[in-house]
Amino acid sequence: MKRFFLLAALHTALFTSAQEYNLLVGTYTSAGSDGIYVYQFNKTSGETKAVSSIKTSNPSYLAVAPNQKFVYAVNEDNPGMVTAFQFNKDSGILTKLNDVVSAGAHPCYITINKKGTHLVVGNYTGGNLAVIDVRENGLINQPKQIVQHNGNSVNRARQEKAHVHSTVFSPDNNFLFVPDLGMDKIMIYKIAPKSGAMQAADPAFFETNGGAGPRHFEFHPTKKFAYLIEELSGTVSAFSYDEGKLKLLQNTTCHPMSYQGAMGSADIHVSPDGKFLYCSNRGDANSIAIFSIDQETGMLKIAGFQPTLGLHPRNFSFDPSGNFLLVANRDSDEVVIFNVDKRTGLLEDSKQRIKVSKPVCLKWIKK
Repeated sequence: MKRFFLLAALHTALFTSAQEYNLLVGTYTSAGSDGIYVYQFNKTSGETKAVSSIKTSNPSYLAVAPNQKFVYAVNEDNPGMVTAFQFNKDSGILTKLNDVVSAGAHPCYITINKKGTHLVVGNYTGGNLAVIDVRENGLINQPKQIVQHNGNSVNRARQEKAHVHSTVFSPDNNFLFVPDLGMDKIMIYKIAPKSGAMQAADPAFFETNGGAGPRHFEFHPTKKFAYLIEELSGTVSAFSYDEGKLKLLQNTTCHPMSYQGAMGSADIHVSPDGKFLYCSNRGDANSIAIFSIDQETGMLKIAGFQPTLGLHPRNFSFDPSGNFLLVANRDSDEVVIFNVDKRTGLLEDSKQRIKVSKPVCLKWIKK
């Protein structure tokens, strides 16, 4: 009988673990947040449970190592920093390893290559990006290459200089795409396979419409298409993609045609099944725009708009199962959890919430 209960308890523990993911939330710390928070997330119910937190200044964007043992955060300050953490999947606890300079002011994005050997951080106010080596033990070195952007565009208030807003590896890790909000360009770099060093690709950039303000960039799972969210114009561009080259397919609004409020589009993600594209809108909209994707052409067709039920949606993310979409509403201090209808792409409020100060980034680690 005792053996039966032990086996039952083990089965329950294994089943519970299989139903849960680790959710990491990066925040702004000006209003009293610790920095990074860890939650258990149940992929069946969408319920969350607070596990731990660690103090670090303004970790507004996070990157998870491919082996999921390490987490890297920008510290969006001036001067900017990058901090490395070790992550214990069993306890859900982050432990600081070390930090290095980001080589520019207000870093806002960080990404890691598939081998886990190099980080690239984008410095928004600094208008540059930096390559950082990652050691086998997760520690990071001081930046070994810094690429400075120089330029401006038509919006004198927001585009007075270069403003790097994201650094995105191509699916094969051979290229890096860097939307620069200040220059109205996606800069394109060829990556050296061993050293991670960058040099200008051919062509070296794609130029957007004047005043668009390119922000975040996302590849389709088929690797044939890519999508760009444009902050200042509230638009999205669809591209065909081949070996570092982009060809514009479509540029369309992320808002209803009748919308007349302030723009401020932020984040962009393709659903895990590749059928739908989602874009977050701040400004006066506080919404998620939902597009269906033509699987043959990559073209977009509006499927609907979902209020984010909060203020100033920044990063949003699908859980690994694709059943839920979580939205970090910065100015209402809450992560709102939506159910995803995989047939229509539409969202429904799950009634689940995570109360946390100034949430801005959501990342996942499987248990």
